Amino acid sequence: MKKFAIGLSVISCVVMVISSCGKKDANSPGVEFMPDMYRSPSFETNMSTVFQGDTMSANRTPVAGSIARGYLPYPYANDTSGYPAAGRNLKNPLSKDAANLAEGEVLYGKFCVHCHGATGGGDGLVGLKLGDGIVPSYTGTLKNLPEGKIFHSITYGKGLMGPHGLMLNQEERWKLVLYVQKLQNPNGAAPAVADTAVAVTADIKAKEETTK
Repeated sequence: MKKFAIGLSVISCVVMVISSCGKKDANSPGVEFMPDMYRSPSFETNMSTVFQGDTMSANRTPVAGSIARGYLPYPYANDTSGYPAAGRNLKNPLSKDAANLAEGEVLYGKFCVHCHGATGGGDGLVGLKLGDGIVPSYTGTLKNLPEGKIFHSITYGKGLMGPHGLMLNQEERWKLVLYVQKLQNPNGAAPAVADTAVAVTADIKAKEETTK
């Protein structure tokens, strides 16, 4: 009886080894005992399956015109027309309170300080490696850059700076804008001119007043 049991075990092992060789399904281990106990009947990621004669894929195309939850469409294109339009029309929806500024400072430390520096002077560690003046200063060249252009630049990138739109949602980008504006005007003074277009308009109005 003992020899019979040993022989049966050997035969079973040989059958399992032979059946496991040359299998067509690369995911199948061969002979399985009660496979429904550990083989999930659910779809695997990115797989296709045939159901009632129809081939179905786990990756479904979104409905045309649908918007992902938590995502807000950005109407300005990444081109020479979208940048000035954003500067003229975009306004920060967040209030300039202590909480938003504090969160903006944290985001600045994570994403910006390495190039722009702690004070926004363009003297971060990476900025210094690139060369003096390569990274523009928030207290110099970019001192009067309007909030819309700052937001647009963060979203799409500008010059050597890459886009951050995929790393920061819109609320985080606006909080970052608040902190950048604080660096532009550390004493709390309002920018002299918000945009070139505004300056030209003001100059035209002034000339009209003097000619009346």
